[in-house]
Amino acid sequence: MFFYNTNIFLLEQKETDDQTSLVYKPRNKRGNSDLPSAGYNVINSIIGSGIIGLPYSMKQAGFPLGVLLLFGVAYITDYSIILLIKGGNLSGANTYQALVNKSYGFIGYLILSTLQFMYPFIAMISYNILTGDTLTKVFQTIPGVGPDNLLTDRRVIILSITIIFTLPISLYRDIVKLAKVSFISLILTTIILVIVMIRAATLSPLVPETENAWVFAKSNAVQAIGVMSFAFVCHHNSFLIYGSLKEPTLSNWSRITHVSISLALIISVVFASCGYVTFTGYTEGDIFENYCRNDDLTTFGRFCYGVTIILTFPLECFVTREVIANVFFSGTLTTILHVAVTVIVVAVATSISLGYDCLGIVLELNGVLSATPLVFIIPTACYLKLSEERWNHSDNLISCLILTVGVVVMTVGFVMTVLHPQECSHGKEMFYCFPNNASLYNSTLPPF
Repeated sequence: MFFYNTNIFLLEQKETDDQTSLVYKPRNKRGNSDLPSAGYNVINSIIGSGIIGLPYSMKQAGFPLGVLLLFGVAYITDYSIILLIKGGNLSGANTYQALVNKSYGFIGYLILSTLQFMYPFIAMISYNILTGDTLTKVFQTIPGVGPDNLLTDRRVIILSITIIFTLPISLYRDIVKLAKVSFISLILTTIILVIVMIRAATLSPLVPETENAWVFAKSNAVQAIGVMSFAFVCHHNSFLIYGSLKEPTLSNWSRITHVSISLALIISVVFASCGYVTFTGYTEGDIFENYCRNDDLTTFGRFCYGVTIILTFPLECFVTREVIANVFFSGTLTTILHVAVTVIVVAVATSISLGYDCLGIVLELNGVLSATPLVFIIPTACYLKLSEERWNHSDNLISCLILTVGVVVMTVGFVMTVLHPQECSHGKEMFYCFPNNASLYNSTLPPF
């Protein structure tokens, strides 16, 4: 999916407004995507399942600092995916992997391939955790389904969903068959955002503020950056979207990037703020863990989110399988190998998710170990390697700064996550949902 093929791309020169830039077009098929369509793809690459952990990142960093960091991560994302295309133009590369290979050789290619395997693989684990957390609460609302019912056992739910839905869909060989997933996912995410906004107004008065809820900064800010990076990483799609444009120029790509990242940032800030304002220090890694089980509106939100996860899981599995195919099998899998690799990857991810049920640490680890290098470190390192500008050129200086920040976030974030893992109250009904608060809470629910 994301790997370099020298046989299908043609290098051309195209005049832009003020300079000549290198443009890469498919040899056999011209790109036909307009700017709005490409922008939609970029937004959808960001606004997905990772958004559910953004309120938790506000708790980790401190709300004021968290909002500022979210703006910072968005800026770095914007800057680094433009750097990727600049680096591609300098090196003649058409993919992230080819860019790293031309910058740092085969060792760099292997490092990037490892990261591009880790990111979706850990995401698969987090999706299974979310599936178990989310759908068990949906099923609890069914009349006659009690606490001892199999439908309320997260392990049973994860195994059932894997066997019935995610594994069969993951076995598709052609990712085009999953093309409608992005559109459905974006619609469902919008519905979830509206629900979180409504509950910020109706539920937050009933949840007491925790101590130091509005302190400017907290000690776990570095892990928060990892969670935010996990939500914003979209670099593996950048070359594909750029190559799909009718007019793939750096100027067009910059406009698409600026608009798309800005809209994604607005949605992310609203979601993170509403979620944190509602629950402050009680905010969980999965924000739906905070809502009461007798809340029909958020139950509908859980259902929407559960569907989103089920539809998104196969996309991540597709990427992990492609990495394995390209590194170990020269990019081609026989039918038997295709099935075997898919089953093994899904089975390992599912086994880990059955044994661990706290989402926060999973988001932190995937953020600091995978997303941070993909967003902060590798794009800037490649550009610095290829740049022909003077050392004090603005792009070189900013790249050095982002690279340094990325190394610090990755190193410190990993150490802090391992030494000081966050507590998790998975599966527990929050105190403000108990009967003594239920009547007051129910009276504030709007008539849906």
